[in-house]
Amino acid sequence: MGEYDDIINLPHYEPKHHQRMSMLGRAAQFAPFAAVAGHDAAIREEGRVTEEWIDPGDTGRSRLDSAMALLMARLPERPLVAIDYFLPDPHKAGGSYQHVKARVKRIDELERLIELADGRTIMIDHVSRLWLPELP
Repeated sequence: MGEYDDIINLPHYEPKHHQRMSMLGRAAQFAPFAAVAGHDAAIREEGRVTEEWIDPGDTGRSRLDSAMALLMARLPERPLVAIDYFLPDPHKAGGSYQHVKARVKRIDELERLIELADGRTIMIDHVSRLWLPELP
């Protein structure tokens, strides 16, 4: 006589007060989980592509200086300008190039900022191209 002979042929237990768990619910208990919090976000961040700053060179800086001089002369009129500028990424090396078309509110020469009428500010040193579209 074996140790479990008294129960080996009994019917499988069926709960009386609740239903059996579905196969899907049962499988969910064994689904993979994130062992390290934030690991997926870190991988996505590392894979995010940024651009590098391209130095405009002497010719480009000369054009920017001329455009800035023209902008400064027309500043009381709050001229409409188009600006291409580099926006550094706050989390990793590099950044992205942006384009904006807006009216200029003021230029802070001490902080080297262009303040636009909509409240945005652009670092003068990050400007790659600037022109006044209203001019012929």
